[in-house]
Amino acid sequence: MTTRVIIVDDQAMVRAGFAALLAAQSDIDVVGEAPDGVQGVELSRRTRPDVVLMDVRMPEMDGLEAARRILAPPPGVTHRPRVLMLTTFDVDDYVYEALRAGASGFLLKDAPPADLIAAVRVVASGDALLAPSVTRRLIADFARQRPATRGRPALRLKALTQRETEVLTLVARGRSNTEIAQTLVLAEQTVKTHVSRVLTKLDLRDRAQAVVFAYESGLVAPGE
Repeated sequence: MTTRVIIVDDQAMVRAGFAALLAAQSDIDVVGEAPDGVQGVELSRRTRPDVVLMDVRMPEMDGLEAARRILAPPPGVTHRPRVLMLTTFDVDDYVYEALRAGASGFLLKDAPPADLIAAVRVVASGDALLAPSVTRRLIADFARQRPATRGRPALRLKALTQRETEVLTLVARGRSNTEIAQTLVLAEQTVKTHVSRVLTKLDLRDRAQAVVFAYESGLVAPGE
C-alpha cells in the first residue's frame, strides 16, 4: 500500500526537502503541503492523508492546535490521519501536549533522512514513534513538572489485569513489544494482544497516549 502524506511547515525549504525525500520512496506519496496550521487542517480534510507531518511552531495556528483539530474533528468529519510532530527542540512543551491530544509521536527536524522515512512508515502502520530516547526523556521531564493526577486516571488503572498493568508499565518505559516479551517471558503476539486490550480498556488511541497516561496516573514515576 502507498502511504499518503502531507507536510505542514512554515519554512518552504523544509517542506521542499522533506517532500523530495519522501516522494522518492516507492511506498510514499506526498499529496500536499501547507505553510501554517490553518491551511494544514483544511488540506488534511481535503486530501485525507494517512500521515500528517506537522511542525510545532508556525504562524496563524501552531502545530498543537492544528493537531487537535485534525485528531478531534467536528461532527461529520470522519477521517483522522496519524500526526507526526516535527520540532527543532528535543524538549518542547507543545510536543508533550500534542501527544496528549493524540499525536503518534515526534521527530527532530535534524534527524537523519532515513529516520524521517522510517518514522512515516512506523506511524502509518498504526504504531507510535516512541523508540528514540529523546521521546522518553521529553515525557518524563514534563511528567516530573506535573504531579501525577490522582482520582480518575488512577481509578481507570483498576480496569487492567495484573499482567496488563505490567505491560503498560514497560510500554511507558519505552520498551518495544520484543523487549516486553523477553522481560515477561511471553510470546510477542501475546504482548501485542495485551497492548491492544490496554488501549481498549483505557480508551487510548495508541502507545503514545498510553505512555502519557502511565505517567499522569502515577503508575510510572520519572527516573524509575
